[in-house]
Order: sequence, then structure tokens, then C-alpha cells
Amino acid sequence: MSAQDADPGPSLYAARIPVFPRRVSGTFRSLKWWLMGLMLGIYYITPWIRWDRGPHMPDQAVLVDLASRRFFFFWIEIWPQQFYYVAGLLIMAGIGLFLFTSALGRVWCGYACPQTVWTDLFILVERWVEGDRNARIKLLKQPWSARKARLRMTKWTSWFLIALATGGAWVFYFADAPTLFMDLVTGQAHPVAYTSMLVLTATTFAFGGFAREQICTYACPWPRIQAAMMDESTITVSYRAHRGEPRGKHRKRQTDADGVPLGDCIDCNACVAVCPMGIDIRNGQQLECITCALCIDACDDVMKKIGKPRGLIDYCTLEDERLEAAGETHPPIWRRIFRIRTLVYFVLWSGIGVAMVVSLFMRDSIDLTVARDRNPTFVMLSDGNVRNGYTIKVANMNNEPHTFTLSQRSEMPLSMDIQGEEWLEFTVPADETRHLRVFLTTLPFANLQERSEVEIWIEDQATRERSAEHTLFLGPKEHGP
Repeated sequence: MSAQDADPGPSLYAARIPVFPRRVSGTFRSLKWWLMGLMLGIYYITPWIRWDRGPHMPDQAVLVDLASRRFFFFWIEIWPQQFYYVAGLLIMAGIGLFLFTSALGRVWCGYACPQTVWTDLFILVERWVEGDRNARIKLLKQPWSARKARLRMTKWTSWFLIALATGGAWVFYFADAPTLFMDLVTGQAHPVAYTSMLVLTATTFAFGGFAREQICTYACPWPRIQAAMMDESTITVSYRAHRGEPRGKHRKRQTDADGVPLGDCIDCNACVAVCPMGIDIRNGQQLECITCALCIDACDDVMKKIGKPRGLIDYCTLEDERLEAAGETHPPIWRRIFRIRTLVYFVLWSGIGVAMVVSLFMRDSIDLTVARDRNPTFVMLSDGNVRNGYTIKVANMNNEPHTFTLSQRSEMPLSMDIQGEEWLEFTVPADETRHLRVFLTTLPFANLQERSEVEIWIEDQATRERSAEHTLFLGPKEHGP
């Protein structure tokens, strides 16, 4: 038989089945609404908050000033040489994610992840335009008509406006928001601003409107990482199978076909209908589950209607579920949260945070950087003395100009000069960095060495604050020891 006639076998590709979550109300759905409103409000409003930093300073509360290479966050200003604060924040974010995952499962994914927040918003708009779950499924199966085209265009237009506002809000973090807004409207903004908005608008529109759960399942690495973060003592959304099985329609009969008494689950599929990931939580822990807890609200509502206690689907640990099934008591929930693993994460997380806060309040308001000339390493003058050149950068992180005095200390006598300055004094404007050319020259009759340690420092004449840096003074080899 030829290769063409061979059975190709089952296809490895599965076409996406659209997920249309049903509307649900309850404790966790209300919590998600409040958190969504809070986070969207912070994202869209923050670039417009003003913060007075004095003259010649940006008045935007949160600003990533790429032109000046600085980051402003209310009263905090981060300079390029202080990038370790950003690294510290990223480390804290990673440890915080480990902490919450080990204690509460994928709570970040279910409540605060941008993909979840914007998908929730897009689904809300879709429900307003096209109706609830059954109406949207029916519309999907209908052939194209004027009504279907009108509803789809209305929905897509709303999505596009939300996506455009999302991309616009992002670029406002990198420039003065009111100024950039007028430049964008009048077509005078830099092409980078329009390109950034276009990319973010397109990705928001596609991810929130069409990809949705596919991003969480296939594109995001966290569902795979979480397996290393969670254990049997992690609180997560679970189905109490010992209480719900065997499931069956109630209440004309009280047993299944084998005569086994039915559990509390009436197999109504309400938990499946409200799931934004389109999974059945009754099948156990699954990679797709983002622990949004909407299935808990749906199941609690059904249990209330049939007169059963809530909690058939609930936040609990796998260990507690096992103990309940065996008829044993389990520890209180707080002991599942405050355990050695989570406490270690918390100590690491809080320790880095405290260290960063202390460092912020104790950091210097001036900074000195010294770069020695490498070509040539030294210059032999006509009088026989040796001169080394240096480029120094002095950063004045204060809101007013400051005058500094430059000094040096070395192993052999050296004179110091600043190019363009009569004295070893200079002024740096407020919140700026000044570059200076400095020369060190050996004095007559000095014991010339091939290599000598030099300390260069600046002193703020107003505050007496100092900043120093060590470098080298190099001479010719034939004068070496």
C-alpha cells in the first residue's frame, strides 16, 4: 500500500469551540466586579493625576520619562543609576505571585490578571449587545442577516473603542498626558506613539474579544508553572465529589440505577455554563481553571433553590476534601494559609520591600561617576610631568541648583583642574546631570609611579553631603618601581 493510501490517524488539531459564559450573581461575582472597576479605574485615570514637583519638573504623578531616563511615582524619583529599585519591584512581584499561588492557587489569574479583567469587560459588553448565553449561542448559529450584522458591528465597535482607550492610556504613562492627547488628536504626535497605540489596540481587541481563554490555556506559561507552586494544602476551587456523587436529576427518585443514594449534585451544568474557560470543575483540578469562583456562585444558587447547604463547589484544599470524605475533621482555613511555605515567601517578600523602603529614604541626593580616559591613558607634558584625563558626571537630584566642590586624594602629589572652570567649584542645575572634564597632573619632583590609587569626591556646599569614587592614575612604565 502506498504512503498516500495510509491512514493519517486522528488529527492533532482541535478547532476552538466558542465559550459563552452565562450571567451569574453572587459573592465572588460581586467581588470581581468591584476589583475590575478598581483596576480599570487605576489604569485609565492614573496618567491624568497631577503632582507638583516644583519648577522645571514634570507634574504628572506617574511618568516613565524615557527622554530624561527617569521614572516618577508621586514623590519618588528613580534615576538610571538607581534601576535596582525596578529590579527589586520585579523580584517582589515574582515572590508575591509565588506567595499567593501557594496559599490561594491561581487567585491572580482569576481576579487581577489583565487578560481576565479585559476579557470580563469584553464579555460584559457582548452580553449587553447580544444577550445572555443562550441568545449568543443562537446568534452564532444563525446565518448572516441585517440584524446579526448590526449586533456584531455594534459589539466590535464597542470593543475597538475600549481597545483604543487601553492603548491610549498606556502611551500616556510615557509622556505628559494632556499634551500627548492633543498631539494625538491633531496628528502631531511622534510615530512611535501611534505605532504603540496601534499594537496595543490590536492585541487588546484580539485577546479580549476573540482569543480569551486560549491565551490562558496556550499562551500563558503560568498554568504550567503553578504545578510547582501548589500542593495538597493550597486553597483552590474544588468540587466535593464525596458529597455530590453520584449525581442525578432530583427529586423524583432518590437513588441511581444501581440503587446508590444520589448526591447533592443535580447535574444541572450551571457550573459549566458560567465558566469563562468552558471547563467542568467536577472533573477535578485542570490546567485551564483560573479559580475565578463563578462556578461557586452558580452552584450555591442552585443549592439554595433545592434546599441543600452551600459549598458543594467551594474554596478548599485537596487534603481537606480527602479528610471530609473520610469523615475526619480538618484544620481551620487560616492554618492552610499561614504555614511554613507561605511564611517563608512572605518573609522574603516583606524583607525586600522593607529594604527598598529604607533605601529610598536613606539614598543620596547627589551622585558621582568617574570615567578615566583610556586612549591615551596618560599624556607626557613638555615640563616632564604626567597628566591623566577623566570625564565625571555629577547628578543633582534636588529640586534646586546646588554648588559643589571637587577634591581628590592620592598616593602621590597631584594637582587637579576642571576644564572651563577657574576654581574647583561648579554648579549643577536642579534635577540634572552635568558632565565635566577633569585633569590630574603630577607635581614637580613627585615620585612618579606607574599606577596609583586616586579617590575623587564632590561635596555639596549647602548640605555638606559627599559622593566619592575610586579610580587610577597611570604613568609611564619606565618610571615604575
